[in-house]
Amino acid sequence: MTTLENDRRRFLKRAGTSLLLAGCGCAIGLPVRPAHAVQSCAAQTRESQAAMTPEAALQLLKDGNARFVEGKLLSCDLMEQVRSTGTGQHPFAALVGCIDSRASNELIFDQGIGDIFSARVAGNFVNDDMLGSLEFACAAAGAKLVLVVGHTECGAVKGACDDVVLGNLTQTLANIKPAVAAVSGFESDRSSKNADFVQAVADKNVELTIERIRLRSLILRKMAEKGDIALAGAMYDVHTGRATFM
Repeated sequence: MTTLENDRRRFLKRAGTSLLLAGCGCAIGLPVRPAHAVQSCAAQTRESQAAMTPEAALQLLKDGNARFVEGKLLSCDLMEQVRSTGTGQHPFAALVGCIDSRASNELIFDQGIGDIFSARVAGNFVNDDMLGSLEFACAAAGAKLVLVVGHTECGAVKGACDDVVLGNLTQTLANIKPAVAAVSGFESDRSSKNADFVQAVADKNVELTIERIRLRSLILRKMAEKGDIALAGAMYDVHTGRATFM
């Protein structure tokens, strides 16, 4: 075979490969997005939300966190999601989380635009405004799950443990004090210096927040009793990226 013929064969092989990659919407050197990822990136619709069960909603968040931990985040077209949700939103869950910069709900659960309502406040507690927001999310907008998400190394929890007094933050931390009081033991050190005590308070705070939602929102309690929604908790580890579901 002549040198010219070899060059021609190599050219045709490269051209064929380029056409194949172009046809699947890929570029040389970039990973091909699997079909299931494309489907998972579709914005929530009224129909998909209506078909969602509380159990399925919780599983979506579990699966999303697993992808986050494994470094296998969905590769989605966010602007396409913007266009798809411009005329309406149909999120499947409402999350109560902390404002901590390390614990963005959309990121740690690998969710896109229009997938979840995200209510965040220092210490992931609920007051009347937060409860009203959750009632809107579930009773008016159709979310099937309320997930309270605490996290390790929480500064707000540490502040509550240490009785920090600082402007409006003082009242904010007062919402976490019931969790501090509810944790027994640790008599040798009930301060932020005791990491085990801080974590026990963070866990209890998630538990009491779920109880507070049930007690203070008749709407959400009745929806939970009917099985229209589920109330659940999770603890996010800022060291590992993993969420443990309660």
